[in-house]
Amino acid sequence: MHRLEIILVAVLLAVYLVLGTLFALRTPLWQAPDEPAHYNYVRQLVEGALPVMAPGDWDQAYLSQVVGSRFDPVYNVFILTYEDWQPPLYYLLQVPAYRLSGGTLPAMRLVSVLLGAGVVLLAYLVARRVFRGRVWLGLAAAVFVAFLPQHLAILGSVNNDALAELLIAATLFVLVIPWPDEPPPGHALSLGLLIGAAFLTKGTAYLLAPVAGIFILARYWTRWRLMARALLLVFVPALLLGGLWWARNTLVYDSLDPLAREAHDAVVVGQPRTAEWLAEFGLTGTVGRFLTTTFNSFWGQFGWMAAPLPRWMYGLLLVLTLAAEAGLIVLLTERVRHRNREEADPAETAQTNLWILVLSSTLLLTVGLHIVYNLTFVQHQGRYLFPALIPIAVGYVAGLGFWFQPLITRQSWARWLLPLGLAIILLAISFYALWRILPGLAPG
Repeated sequence: MHRLEIILVAVLLAVYLVLGTLFALRTPLWQAPDEPAHYNYVRQLVEGALPVMAPGDWDQAYLSQVVGSRFDPVYNVFILTYEDWQPPLYYLLQVPAYRLSGGTLPAMRLVSVLLGAGVVLLAYLVARRVFRGRVWLGLAAAVFVAFLPQHLAILGSVNNDALAELLIAATLFVLVIPWPDEPPPGHALSLGLLIGAAFLTKGTAYLLAPVAGIFILARYWTRWRLMARALLLVFVPALLLGGLWWARNTLVYDSLDPLAREAHDAVVVGQPRTAEWLAEFGLTGTVGRFLTTTFNSFWGQFGWMAAPLPRWMYGLLLVLTLAAEAGLIVLLTERVRHRNREEADPAETAQTNLWILVLSSTLLLTVGLHIVYNLTFVQHQGRYLFPALIPIAVGYVAGLGFWFQPLITRQSWARWLLPLGLAIILLAISFYALWRILPGLAPG
């Protein structure tokens, strides 16, 4: 990296850390999705017990009262333990913060903020490579990840999403660095350890396994022995690590339930179900609510989905999103045409195709998981798309960057308008949320 590039990335990280800290400190206690249950997982670890999902962990009526009161201190939040089915790695990382701070929630939130700094840095490194060293596009993608208001709200809370995203970002980085014709053992083992850690962190990060498998098959599909070797180097350590948790669950729960999913579904009685919404709103109404709420809460719908942004902000963000999608479609169409030209560099084309495959498979699997989960439970939260936030950011800035090309052709300095403009818009919305929305979530 050049000195200017290092300075720009350092400034971006510094601003992110300030914003993340502000979200951690200004968000009223427990006013982040499922935060009490995540906190109580750590509390149980500190008390010497590895949590087990059991009847009584979920009480829909009581939870509705607590959330409706904006977490009035008269309610006991320490009985909210419905995240006990989750893998333990994030919570183990939180144990020292809990002990050192005496269980102070803002201090534990800052652990997530620090993990998020790694996500932002890796987002830049991934995007910079995918955009072949064009710093302005890499910086714009990192700006998107760093200053997205809802993302800041999640990273400023106690939630295992932070570690899951960091592992996903690190895996994407390993997949976009050069893989020689013979699979490097270091790359493959690193990939396996990251996937294994993801198995111990959160179910949404399990998508890394098929993404890595797709990458290896595509990269070495003409060399079966090398492909088999790479798959073994990746998936043996990954499955060994994940197997520790799956074996424990199989022993703890009555049925063969290595992911504890059946135990979870049996306990969360009363959680809104999609079948109920279909009966009340019909297919069109349910799908419309799904799309609208997912879009709005991807950008910013704070607390327990009770505090949205002003409608005009969603309108502005929708216009930008449509412009980005249109630009990306044009770019991909031009790429297909360029692929048929004789002067195209085959090696460069193959490398770019691999990058597109990795990013698009991550996005499609994330969207697919979001849709499948919502076939049973009503969980229209845009944060469930954050496992694919780096691919989304890359596509978003590539699409918006398309519209800047005519100006950049005439004035090269104009390329910096994209990261700067995106930063101004997202920072303005984030500060609005910090000072106008989050204080209203406090009880009383």
